[in-house]
Amino acid sequence: MTPDARNRIARRVAQDIPEGAYVNLGIGLPTLVANHIPTDREVILHSENGLLGRWLRPSLQEVDPDLINAGKEPIKLLSGAALFHHADSFAMMRGGHLDICVLGAFQVSSHGDLANWHTGDPNAIPAVGGAMDLAIGAKRVFVIMEHAGKGGVHKIVHECSYPLTGVRCVSRIYTDLAVLDVREHGLTVIEIAPGVSPAQLQVATGAQLHFETEALADPSHH
Repeated sequence: MTPDARNRIARRVAQDIPEGAYVNLGIGLPTLVANHIPTDREVILHSENGLLGRWLRPSLQEVDPDLINAGKEPIKLLSGAALFHHADSFAMMRGGHLDICVLGAFQVSSHGDLANWHTGDPNAIPAVGGAMDLAIGAKRVFVIMEHAGKGGVHKIVHECSYPLTGVRCVSRIYTDLAVLDVREHGLTVIEIAPGVSPAQLQVATGAQLHFETEALADPSHH
């Protein structure tokens, strides 16, 4: 995915983060969301390595090696941000104090099951980190990812084939092709990217899709 596409998806996620929300941003693509939340919107970001407040990507001149997010990327803290112990950070995650967490994924099922720590590849390094705690502890889970993997491999599937991180925990999925809600009857497309038809989206998805009328009539430039 191009940097422009990555930032476009991150910007779309930021639109759905309401005033006053406590939000964890997972490693990888989710960290970009921090750069797209309006600075005049009071959102409290949380990072599992012990950060609370607001931060942005720093310029080269502003990089401080002691200030990083959970993905070990340099950040610039904004006024009011706090640093605290790793154990307290996990207590927030496990105690149900986060309104939203934004995570990447290898697979998401039509029921909202999440697989994002291991593909089963014997040469891959399993990296569950705090994802299990976040998937179960946050009130809502947003997944942000490329719609399909290399060679068009489905990442949105009827049933996950990879080891699960959490069961029926995902609320909404944001990809380069669409925005989808996980609902009782399955996956509902609420927005389609410009130039993508419903038929093309269905082919790129390994689960049955339902389409909201608004998504078909007025595709959003998400």
